[in-house]
Amino acid sequence: MQDIKEMKIEAQDEPGVEKGTVLDSGEIRDIGAQLFAEAEQISPEELEREGAEVRKILDRRVMPIIYLTYCIQFLDKLSLNYASAYTLIPDLGLEGQRYSWVAAIYNFGYLAFAIPSNLLLQRLPLAKYMGGSLVIWAALVIAHVGAKNYAGMLVLRFILGMAEACVSPCMMSFTSMFYKRDEQPLRMAIWLSANGMATMVGALLGFGLGHVHNTSLESWKLIFLVIGLLNLVTAILFLWFIPDSPSSAKFLTHRQRIIAVQRVSENMIGVKTKEFKFRQALEIFYDVKVLCILGMGISCGVINGGVSNFASSLIKGYGFSGIYATLLQLPTGAIEAVIVPICGLISTYVRDSRCIVLAVVSFIPFAGLLGIRFTDLSHRWTLVGCTWLQYIIGAPVIVSWNLLSTNIAGHTKRSIANGLWFTLYAGGNVAGSNIFFAREAPRYYSALTGLLICYAGMIVLAGVAYAVMKIENVRRDRKLTVEESATRQDRAVLDGFKDMTDMESKDFRYAL
Repeated sequence: MQDIKEMKIEAQDEPGVEKGTVLDSGEIRDIGAQLFAEAEQISPEELEREGAEVRKILDRRVMPIIYLTYCIQFLDKLSLNYASAYTLIPDLGLEGQRYSWVAAIYNFGYLAFAIPSNLLLQRLPLAKYMGGSLVIWAALVIAHVGAKNYAGMLVLRFILGMAEACVSPCMMSFTSMFYKRDEQPLRMAIWLSANGMATMVGALLGFGLGHVHNTSLESWKLIFLVIGLLNLVTAILFLWFIPDSPSSAKFLTHRQRIIAVQRVSENMIGVKTKEFKFRQALEIFYDVKVLCILGMGISCGVINGGVSNFASSLIKGYGFSGIYATLLQLPTGAIEAVIVPICGLISTYVRDSRCIVLAVVSFIPFAGLLGIRFTDLSHRWTLVGCTWLQYIIGAPVIVSWNLLSTNIAGHTKRSIANGLWFTLYAGGNVAGSNIFFAREAPRYYSALTGLLICYAGMIVLAGVAYAVMKIENVRRDRKLTVEESATRQDRAVLDGFKDMTDMESKDFRYAL
């Protein structure tokens, strides 16, 4: 803090620079540095007391909009799955592997724009960037109503994937900007659990629209129209209510903005720095924990790509009609809405439990896949229950995101790592959408084998990441003297505002 304070004093005598401005010295360029320096004037007791009030304000003003946005946005992604339960496939000639490619090409668009999107995220105002992308996304979903053939759907789904590439990384950035690292697992789990709510709402919506017959639009077109309009309204609300960072939050007073920045300073990653540093990008490729988390990304993608696009096909293969195949996905949302926050609670209140939670929660759907593989088709409700368990994939996803957001310092390194995670996730979705071969229905043996391998891989990678970070924390602690240990947190905070990576800052400690 002293270094930032000294830089602020320098600015008072610099010609042409407004008094109180933190200079661009090449060392500290974080957008929250000036507000953090002002926290020097506030006592620790006031910071603690008022920090709790600021957190409550953020929970009331930011979290509901983020939750709603993620819910509606995920509902959009499920729209193709719900539409496929009706006449979408015969109407547009999507029989056989054509439907698989329509589902998969969305991920090609996502894959193509994942890294560029994360680099733009570092450079552009966060809320405006995401809000604009949501408006484009809504327009594209509505445009599905006018699709006439296979080629038209391919174009729409590819561009839709590009528009969606920023959403989850932006949500992760909002969480790390507004909340301390020990507060993040629960908040991230809450907004990701919106996927479960979206699944329930979507199942009811798809069921209801399937009974609408007195309209010129087919049921599948009504699904795209209604969901697209809901997303447009949500995008406008997001642009209106969500600030780009704590330092620009209009619903906070200047003092509350100071406290908001001071709260997240202990994350040891600063707030946001726009400068791109190539050496930070290179560091990713010899950082074992990051490589493990990236491996989790491709595994999660394969599972998600298969389950989100073929749940209806699986359930129909057990002997249920199209409209009931949609309705039977309702419990999957409830499972995700409950399990994901529970994992967030455990990760928040049980010290160093993130990797363990990820490994344990992966065993549940693993068992469900074995049930689908070996249960006789005459036990169709058992098969449906095993299929429902696959929607727990949200828990491993959110824990791996939290490992990314809390254990990678350096804004360029984190942006590129996030971009690579979502690129691999998108690639996994492509693979997952294409390992369900129509000739293997209703068992899809190749797909089940692939998903089992992915879950086993995540369990192993979680163990390796835990061991690597634990060993590094112990090694760094042993090198510190008693005097250095007493001031380690202050040095780590300053390293974060200097945009140092977790490997460069020897005072950084990993959250396991």
